[in-house]
Amino acid sequence: MHALLFEICALIILVPLMSYGFNMDMFHFGALALILALCAMASNMIYNHGYEIIERRYGWRRTVGMRIWHTLGFEAFFMAIALPLTAWWLDISVLEALLLDLVFSVFFMLYAFCFNWVYDLARQRMAQRQCRR
Repeated sequence: MHALLFEICALIILVPLMSYGFNMDMFHFGALALILALCAMASNMIYNHGYEIIERRYGWRRTVGMRIWHTLGFEAFFMAIALPLTAWWLDISVLEALLLDLVFSVFFMLYAFCFNWVYDLARQRMAQRQCRR
């Protein structure tokens, strides 16, 4: 539920802003955003599955440093998929796609922080209501 809500809300915010900001057709950009959102969810599941196998094998602990490496690894993994797709879809260079990805990254860092904070508050309130019943 978290991943689905995260992606749907991101698309609702991101597609109109990016379409307007980059003067792109909203439906063309929206289709790319939807494809990238699905790729991100699939990549996340694949990457985390592989990461957890390696984590167990080598006995890694989930320290802040390991979380940083995990995050950087995922970004590299996803960019290997997203950059060529974005460049092809929008008929731009891979360098331009990288710059666009940097804009996405800043947006998603801020968005993820805000979304997760609100999501955690909502879950906490729902849990409190269930406890009262």
